Amino acid sequence: MTIPLCEPADPAPRAPKSPLPANAVDTHFHVFGPERDYPFAPGRSYSAPPAGLDDYERLAHRIGFTRAVVVQPSVYGTDNSRTLAALREARMPTRAVVVVDETLPDREWLDLHELGVRGVRINLVFKAGKGFATAAALADRVRDLGWHFQFLVDVSEVAGLAARVEALRAPAVFDHFGHVSTRKGIADAGFQSLLGLVREGIAWVKLSGAYRITGERHAPYADVRPFADALIGANADRVLWATDWPHPSIPVPMPNDGDLADMALAWTGDPEIRRKLFVANAERLYGFDAVDLE
Repeated sequence: MTIPLCEPADPAPRAPKSPLPANAVDTHFHVFGPERDYPFAPGRSYSAPPAGLDDYERLAHRIGFTRAVVVQPSVYGTDNSRTLAALREARMPTRAVVVVDETLPDREWLDLHELGVRGVRINLVFKAGKGFATAAALADRVRDLGWHFQFLVDVSEVAGLAARVEALRAPAVFDHFGHVSTRKGIADAGFQSLLGLVREGIAWVKLSGAYRITGERHAPYADVRPFADALIGANADRVLWATDWPHPSIPVPMPNDGDLADMALAWTGDPEIRRKLFVANAERLYGFDAVDLE
């Protein structure tokens, strides 16, 4: 079986038409390659062209981010070497979300925390990821360190979602609007369950990867707007934004990151809500503070 190779990110991102709020945080980007140094996991769903930290930091500067969160992609399984290398080498304040399992030694949990890791990713969408059983096994560790679980899951396909998340007794973050297709609408039972978790302050949601749930081909993906409105309206203190750069394994033409930023800025003109979406909520969740800005 041939594993598809992703399209690279647009090499010429434009700046947003309006600036992001000061001290904005990109809560989700990835780094890949080179493959000779960081081999992909067998059984993955896709392969990615090289996308390095230098490329990302140029993108972040162009869009207006001063802090960021690097997220372990599924193609590396539990080998976090590439993600952690980016965390160590970053020139801007950076945190990380990794993929681990029950075999991780005690000392390594503390080492990861000291390095800047703040979450464990649970992936039910792409192959080579980890599922809810892993989350349950790791819940005590995650809770004790003050970390969170980051779920890449289609909420419309998980029975008893709220009960599963609440049983973990740890903060939960959902990628990409909960990954529910816009064709199912905001009345979808899984999305409504997600809204309930957000409303109650149990879960956070990244309003990222709109191209992963849209039925349209090009930004601003107008069919995603009702989902953004619903999540922001449910609890503006639990929403985050992210580039999802370099946009791996997407079903639409590669967007320009400037268009994606413009799309997110258009979701609200309220300065306070924009600050929550781009700055304040991420500061609290990932432990960024004033020292990072000195």
